[in-house]
Amino acid sequence: MNEKLKELRDQMNSYIAGKSGIIDDVLVCFLAGGHLLLEDVPGVGKTTLAKTFARSLGLSFGRIQFTPDTMPQDVTGSTIYDMKTGEFVFRPGAVMKNVILADELNRTSPKTQAALLEAMAEENVTVDDTTHALPQPFMVIATQNPANFTGTFPLPEAQLDRFCMRLSIGYPDAEEEIRMAKMHMEGITCDEAKPLLGTGDALSLRSEAEKVHISDPLLSYIQKIVDSTRKESAFSLGASPRCLLHLIRCTQARSFLEGRDYALPDDVRHVAVPVMAHRLVVSTDTRLQNKDAASVLEALILKTPLPAE
Repeated sequence: MNEKLKELRDQMNSYIAGKSGIIDDVLVCFLAGGHLLLEDVPGVGKTTLAKTFARSLGLSFGRIQFTPDTMPQDVTGSTIYDMKTGEFVFRPGAVMKNVILADELNRTSPKTQAALLEAMAEENVTVDDTTHALPQPFMVIATQNPANFTGTFPLPEAQLDRFCMRLSIGYPDAEEEIRMAKMHMEGITCDEAKPLLGTGDALSLRSEAEKVHISDPLLSYIQKIVDSTRKESAFSLGASPRCLLHLIRCTQARSFLEGRDYALPDDVRHVAVPVMAHRLVVSTDTRLQNKDAASVLEALILKTPLPAE
């Protein structure tokens, strides 16, 4: 593994108890140049994860607490009149940071959701016909309350498709929860995390991950998995071409994180569910059978023949 990545991963694991697999997936999403959706109950460490990640990378961090009255200009920024100069000036919104924690994204209105998701897609914001580029690298880590929580506006399928990966942190086990409690009692917080990289290092790591080789047979294997979701009767909506591109990038990133310059089928299988499941819509009959997208997708992956190389 790249020494910088190893040091980064070790520091994040020292502040986030028992979630090494989740941390690896967050790093994969970042190396792939994607945005991350965390869907989980409150209080399991989503904010701590995002802050520790940004501080360890040495990148600027911003947090937007979404509520029903959050306005699009709170996200993108606005133009205000400066009475001293007699001119209109741009006041940057909360999105003008390298890493953005979009907290409880599904508690705000669809119009405000769209403002953030447009910034994610275009990597710039347009205010009063003037385009402002977002800082690079740029990554959104959005949190979402489960759909059955009070006061939520579910993200439409087209907007969910903008997220490269969806993860769930889950509750810690007993040992790790005790460790977390002791850290809290001793006053150890993620604010103590040291910046290990910087903007240049972060962009360089992304560039290196893009160079990981994917053979033609493995590329065909990835395409067959994506295409199988479109033919599967359990799904009323299959994976998009954007999903295919995200799956390729995450496969490369996973390989790079493992210290290889070539990808393997195991890399594809490791990232397939977090990359694909949130984009798939199960049919009514499938839902009545208490099956979710992830379980159906896992069965499809197992049925897809491995590349013969």
